[in-house]
Amino acid sequence: MRKKPKKIDNIEGRLIRKQIKLRRRDDVYVFGQYISMSADKARRVIDQIRGHSYEHTLMILELMPYRACYPIFKLIYSAAANASHNKGFNKANLIILKAEVNKGAAMKRLKPQARGRSYLIKKTTCHINIVLRDMSYFEDFRQLMKNVSEYDQDRVINELRGEQIDLDMVETLWAKK
Repeated sequence: MRKKPKKIDNIEGRLIRKQIKLRRRDDVYVFGQYISMSADKARRVIDQIRGHSYEHTLMILELMPYRACYPIFKLIYSAAANASHNKGFNKANLIILKAEVNKGAAMKRLKPQARGRSYLIKKTTCHINIVLRDMSYFEDFRQLMKNVSEYDQDRVINELRGEQIDLDMVETLWAKK
């Protein structure tokens, strides 16, 4: 008799989907949807703050002359407040791990013109996704890596690559101090 592999494959597929949806405990996610500005204008600001610390990001956003800075500032400030209140993170240890801007729906309005005509005006919106990560747990890792030979450092880095951890962030953090 032949076994039915469909149920086994289906169960494995569900497990894989659940693993993809799992979020890290040291990450804080914030989503701003339907923000009334162009995605390109918001992306110009987001590209400047990606990878910086929370405090440095707030200074950058306060000093930049773009209109897109205020909604992004509010999102990051809210995410940090949620991180400190809900998860007990220190705001000084947060960094902007991931920041992306996607196009949203365009609101269509009609502008009256001469001779009874009307022209379409598209008011664009965008969705902003920001992920903050608490980097305090990397302090012990940094101290450990300073005391290890280069060969062992390379082995650890290769193992971390298999786990898909953002290595550029880790290497810059232990190189700073």
